[in-house]
Amino acid sequence: MSDNERFLVLGSNSFSGATFCDYLAGLGYDVLATSRSPEPHSALLPYTWQKRVGSVRFETVDINHDLDKLGAVLKRERPTHVVNFAAQSMVGQSWDHPDDWMRTNVVSTVQLHNMLRGYDGLDRYVHVTTPEVYGSTDGWVRESHPYNPSTPYAVSRAAGDMSLKTYVDNFSFPAVSTRAANVYGPGQQLYRIIPRTVIAAMTGQKLKLDGGGKSVRVFIHMTDVSDATYKVALHGTPGDCYHISGYELVSIRQLVETILQQLGASFEECVEIGPERPGKDTAYTLDSFKIRTELGWRDSISLENGIADCIAWAKRFEAELPNLPSQYVHKP
Repeated sequence: MSDNERFLVLGSNSFSGATFCDYLAGLGYDVLATSRSPEPHSALLPYTWQKRVGSVRFETVDINHDLDKLGAVLKRERPTHVVNFAAQSMVGQSWDHPDDWMRTNVVSTVQLHNMLRGYDGLDRYVHVTTPEVYGSTDGWVRESHPYNPSTPYAVSRAAGDMSLKTYVDNFSFPAVSTRAANVYGPGQQLYRIIPRTVIAAMTGQKLKLDGGGKSVRVFIHMTDVSDATYKVALHGTPGDCYHISGYELVSIRQLVETILQQLGASFEECVEIGPERPGKDTAYTLDSFKIRTELGWRDSISLENGIADCIAWAKRFEAELPNLPSQYVHKP
């Protein structure tokens, strides 16, 4: 790291944002973290679990309403790198309130980009987006794969991504983008599939599995994703997108079976099969050749070890987990 680098992380209360803040603090950075809501319980904030060389300072900033406040933060803090995890990110729920997804992921995001292009201290802006923009894919796809979004969430992210490209092309805006496979790790929200399965097995609840878990995914530990995001922030080519993924394919059913096996629980006793949700992509598989060859990134945490990591986290915070949100709560 360089003494000149200063990181501002937007959307720091998200699982990905909080883990990235912890990663940076572990490297020695004094990170400024912002989200629209107050910090959640420490069980969901990895940067509170142990002392780090660096630190994380938090401020409440809502990109839907507080762009003037964010502008003041830029003027005061003079960050060289802005990493944006702020987004409406739930897929299924985007059918219920598509206008809210458009407001955050398109309108407010475009306004953010327009403001940042006028900020003279920016070395790199990292736009964290999603492979959902591709829809279902056949085979391992590269970053040039055409968009084919199949949900309001995916449409909103595709629109934000395309708008960003116009700023790069016309104003030399120093933006890079990342699209990661399914992220997981300690501290993830309890309604996501891995913590939901772990907690169900630990508490004797039934886990509802949409469509029987036929969808195929690559799951990647958020610590590996944070390492990749950091490399992209420092050395990514402006205007480029980078896939962050391993190559270990697993169906949701296989994932659940692996978790239950580590916990000594039975699939038949723990799981209830439910209907598939509308527009759910059967598979998207990202080829991460580019980031591996250009930036020298490698994933290092196997799925088996990562699941053990999540189980250890759940047991550490077992007493607190019943008091944390177990369902997604929509905020317009």
